[in-house]
Formats: sequence, structure tokens, C-alpha cells
Amino acid sequence: MLKNINRFEEALHKRKQEGILRTLKPKAEGIDFYSNDYLGLAQSKDLQRIMLEKIHESPQLLSGSTGSRLISGNSRVAESAEIFIAEKHRFRAALLFPSGYTANLALFSTLPARHDTIIVDEQIHRSVHDACKMSNARKLKFRHNDPGHLERILKKQEGHCYIAVESLYSMEGDLAPLKEITELAKKYEASLIVDEAHAFGVFGHGLVNKYGLEDQVTANVITYGKALGAHGAVILCHDSIKSYLVNFASPFIYTTSAQDFQWMRIKEGYNFLENHQDLPPQLQENIKIFRNQRVESPSSETSPIQAIIIADNEKLKSLQKALSGEGFLTYAIYSPTVKEGTERLRICLHHFNTEPEIIRLTEIIRDFI
Repeated sequence: MLKNINRFEEALHKRKQEGILRTLKPKAEGIDFYSNDYLGLAQSKDLQRIMLEKIHESPQLLSGSTGSRLISGNSRVAESAEIFIAEKHRFRAALLFPSGYTANLALFSTLPARHDTIIVDEQIHRSVHDACKMSNARKLKFRHNDPGHLERILKKQEGHCYIAVESLYSMEGDLAPLKEITELAKKYEASLIVDEAHAFGVFGHGLVNKYGLEDQVTANVITYGKALGAHGAVILCHDSIKSYLVNFASPFIYTTSAQDFQWMRIKEGYNFLENHQDLPPQLQENIKIFRNQRVESPSSETSPIQAIIIADNEKLKSLQKALSGEGFLTYAIYSPTVKEGTERLRICLHHFNTEPEIIRLTEIIRDFI
């Protein structure tokens, strides 16, 4: 018996009493307004058929990788996918990871040195905060999407700074002022790292690509578990940074590589999006339908993530229960995942949602707010 098992049980009991105990549940059946499958690629029968053909042609895609990429886990499929992805995003190099979490761990635990400072948007993903704990650099926060506050912090720093932002934020559903932040990074000779987990696919190859900021960004993180409907991530960067990560990034060096099927699925996902350019406009049409129902949200009017702030936990639970009763799958987010007083219902819109579904969803929400 663990000596401190009582401490664990007390913490779990407290969460249960507060109604925020996390548990694993089977995937529910219903109308999807909670997954990150914005463009429906995770369930696309056409894409599944393409991948079945790839497996039929090359069954070895399903083989295990057998080790880290520095030992036995590297392959021509992985290297080919990296060259392909770098060209698509107009970067010098790309380095694949099994997940976006490990990609961020690698970046922020490796690039910043002891006397550097990492300045993060206060809404940055948890993976970045965890990575900063692994770094010898100092971490500071700036107010969400506030370039003025960021500049005031930059002015006070003496060593080199790294700025960490997302282009589309997963909790708030709003867009970063990327152009202004890029100008600040240039002005103060800081290194800018942009995570595009939720923007890729929804806005083409991401907002860095859309705005032509490739030469002004030190690293661009793209993850594939959202709009691409796959798994894994890539760091887009200069080839010297890629080599540095391969040599010094513990999350890369000591992680078993994903199997080649995952890398091939990512590559085919890009091709599928190019051949189905109607999907993002269909998604934007559904976002417009939702926004036209005039449900108050701090989220961007073009974002597939629409946050409905309901600070009353009991009301939030009741709303989610009412939605579930009519077959709508949504996700309620409580503190400490978000700040106390900003608890919310996180609505994810998809290209496959129908207008009647969206209207009925918002009717139920309006009854509670």
C-alpha cells in the first residue's frame, strides 16, 4: 500500500464533491457538437477507402516502428512526409512527433537556455506550461491577446525572449493578433513560436501560412488530431533548429516513433483536403448560422469553437444535461481547466452539422442564459 494513498483519495473525494471529478467514459452516440473533427475527416468513408488501398499496396505500413527514430524507428515514409509537409507550409524543414503535446515539450524544454525568458499568452495550451517546467528558462505571462501588455514585458527583459502563442485558442475560440505580435517579435529580436493545432485545415495550412509569416516565425507547430482527423504533429522550422532538436530534445530522442501508417495518413490527409476544398467553406457557413442565432460568445465569428460562458456551475450542468436529453453532445469546462468564474460550454461546429441541428441547439442554450 502506498504511504500517501490517503492524500490521493482525499483529493479525488474533494473533486467528486465539487462535481468536477474526471472519469473515462465510452464514446457517446449523438449529434456531435464537442469533437475536434471540424471537417469530418476522422469519419470520412472516402478517406478510409484511400487508406485501405494504401495498406493493401503496402501492408508493412502497419508494422511497429520498433524504436525511437534515432535507433530503429526512422523510415523513408517518415522522411518523405517531412519533406512533403515542409514544402506545403513553405518552411525549410519539418520534424514529426507522435502528438502535439510531445512537440511542445520538445520545443520549449530544448530551445530556451538558462538566461532566456519564455513569454506566453495566459491562454496558451497546458503542454507549453508543462514544457516550461522542464526548461531552465524563466516563464512570464502576458494578458490574453494583448500586444500592448506583451510589449511592456518585452521592454523590461535583458536576455533573449521566446514568445508563445496559439493562432486559434482552444478554450476561448478567438484568434491571436498574429501580425501585431510578429512585429513585436521583430522589434525586440524575440523568437516567436506559434501553435496552430486548431487553425490548421480550418484556415488552409494555418494563419502563419495564410499571412505569409513563415520567415518571421522561429517554429510553427501543426497538429493533426483536429481538422485532419488523424494523430501526430509536426514542428516547422529552419533546418538548423530541426537538427538541434534531433540532437538535444529529450521528448524526441527518448520517444518510440509512431508507425508508418500514421505518417502516411497525415500525408494523405493533406492530399484529401486539396481535393475537397469545399469542406472549409461549408464549415464557415455553419459557423455563420450559429452566430446568426445571437447566442453571446467571446469567440471569433469565424471560429469553429464557440464558447458560451456560464459561471454558475449548477446552471452549466443543467444545460448540458438538457442538451444531452435531446441527443446533443457538448462539453462543459469547469475550473481549474479555466479560471474560476469563466466556466463554459464549449461548442465545436463541423461541416457536417445541419442547420436544423444548429438552430435547435441554440434554442436550448437560450433557455438557460
